[in-house]
Amino acid sequence: MEFVKSQSGARLVRGEKTLYEFVSGAPLCVVGTGKNAYSMSHGSFKIKEKIDSRTECRAERVDFESNDFIKLNSALGSLDIQIEGERLCFVPHFPEKYNRLWIKLPAQSDEKVYGCGETFTEFDLRGKKVNIWVAEHINAAQLAKKVVKTTFGQRDTEKKQKFANYETYYAEPTFLSSRKYYFHAASGARCIFDFTNDGYHLLQTDSIAPFYIGFGDTFAEVVRDLTLLLGRQPELPDWVYDGAILGIQGGTDVMMKKVDAALDAGTAVCGVWIQDWEGRRVTAFGKQLQWNWEWDEERYPALDKAIKKLNEKGIRVLGYVNTFLAVELPLYKEAHAKGYCVKNQKGEDYYVTITTFPAAIVDLTNPEAYEWLKNIIKKNMIDFGFSGWMADFGEYLPTDSVLFSGEDPELIHNRWAAIWAKLNREAVEESGKLGEIMFFTRAGHTDTKKYSTMMWNGDNHVDYSIDFGLPSVIPASLSLTCCGFGLSHSDVGGYTTFMKLCRSPELFMRWAEMNAFTPLMRGHEGSNPDLNAQFDANGEVLALHAKMSRVHKALKPYLKACVAENAQSGLGVIRPLFFHYDEEEAYTESYEYLLGRDILVAPVLRPNAVSRKVYLPNDEWVHLWSGKCYSGGRYDVQSPVGEPPVFVRKGSEHFQELIAVKDA
Repeated sequence: MEFVKSQSGARLVRGEKTLYEFVSGAPLCVVGTGKNAYSMSHGSFKIKEKIDSRTECRAERVDFESNDFIKLNSALGSLDIQIEGERLCFVPHFPEKYNRLWIKLPAQSDEKVYGCGETFTEFDLRGKKVNIWVAEHINAAQLAKKVVKTTFGQRDTEKKQKFANYETYYAEPTFLSSRKYYFHAASGARCIFDFTNDGYHLLQTDSIAPFYIGFGDTFAEVVRDLTLLLGRQPELPDWVYDGAILGIQGGTDVMMKKVDAALDAGTAVCGVWIQDWEGRRVTAFGKQLQWNWEWDEERYPALDKAIKKLNEKGIRVLGYVNTFLAVELPLYKEAHAKGYCVKNQKGEDYYVTITTFPAAIVDLTNPEAYEWLKNIIKKNMIDFGFSGWMADFGEYLPTDSVLFSGEDPELIHNRWAAIWAKLNREAVEESGKLGEIMFFTRAGHTDTKKYSTMMWNGDNHVDYSIDFGLPSVIPASLSLTCCGFGLSHSDVGGYTTFMKLCRSPELFMRWAEMNAFTPLMRGHEGSNPDLNAQFDANGEVLALHAKMSRVHKALKPYLKACVAENAQSGLGVIRPLFFHYDEEEAYTESYEYLLGRDILVAPVLRPNAVSRKVYLPNDEWVHLWSGKCYSGGRYDVQSPVGEPPVFVRKGSEHFQELIAVKDA
């Protein structure tokens, strides 16, 4: 790729094709000033924007510096464009008073776009306007409506919420185009990506920041360059592939009895996740946790000895931690005394309400507070014997808070999630445990992908709803892959539980079927465990979960190879079909995925279903359970519980080992 000087400016040439021509007099960008007003409730945000000025800039002069560098000059400022291999780096230079930048990218009417972080309700974002702002995925107003509808039996699980209300835990100013390029804005501020116009994409950043466009001949090349720019995840510890991680709460005796029951049923158990290791808090929302990151010895007596006993059986134990502190407990009192919490405008500790109780936020911009929390993780979790944990939250930094660093919280808010991931990563690395310990994050922004070791899809509802339930985690994982975060999974069975919204045995089994064919198989009891079917709900559920755990373990060599490929090249484990098949339907299919190159998974997404309509791209496929051969096309595939539609590519070099996993 190079710039070629022309009579009126410069052409960008890649191979034999001119991608774009920069000429004098052409529109360059729009700069302006504006301000946002934010209101937050339970992690959900309402944002009102007031634009004070907008000025269009035109390229009055194009300076051709070299074959890999040009400068576009306007009356207000300039834009440097540097070629870096297969990508362009754009660096805007405008006076500091400007805090808005609008860029128009040429688009085609049939172009599709993916990414912008983790999108649950849509995969192809063409026709949508995306607000890139880290928040709770489940908008508070939407949740309230759903509570009412669920209570009165009016819930429609197939109807999507309005995209205008869309929020997500992981928001990122990055998208992947079906035309085989990516765009990334190096901005931590709120952004709006508008894909509603046929002829162009209008991209707004609430700061003047560099941006990048990268190209490739294949999607693998595009994602490789994107992750070379932004970072990749390391390989996972070997033990995570050895079966299922059981989600258990209730104390040491309960944990050990449930592990024994799972083992007796033939379950391949690689880990136990006890999120209530630091204590339980019962609220109107359900059975939640005491946010005080110390071992609750009363609830979990002799836990240290139990961890060693389980480790001897090859079973690891995982915990839970987040950025908050319960205000009535010891760690908060210490943090308060040392001035380690985020402040409000009065200089007091800023309390936020998560569900029904207040909590303080550790100020991660304070170096002493940052090290204090990191050392708590190192001492109370890593040294204690945990092999991993859920590093929860990261979305709740209020924009009207006061930070130790003096930085504008509006510009730190999105980055907060990545700072939290960085803290966890440093705790692991400084303990010499990278490659042995895995933590998984919910919130994210650009830098999260180079710090976190695994994403999970957050607090999905324990139902089949297309926007919040089982189906939603598929486009969520696919969009993360398109942003360059290639390792993700979901809670088996979902999390959010209330009233009539509770997990059925069938839902748990269908979710377990799906998660057996993801990088990590991990359960969660949900926000109200007593209302939910668990892995040991009855004999059928226990047997199905055991079978799927063995299938997951049998996939270990293949999954390890896929995870290694992600670490080396950024090509995610859960992939959209169009990564490998240039077919119209492959670009629009949102509820099937490729696991690596050679397995196609089409989870059952409706209750009481005995079959599912499946689209297979043009290749030779073998149905995992029956051995029946299929070519490309659409088929109605029988899908009894225990036999989800899963297909192995016949041309795979791993074919024999993959087709054998059904016998695990």
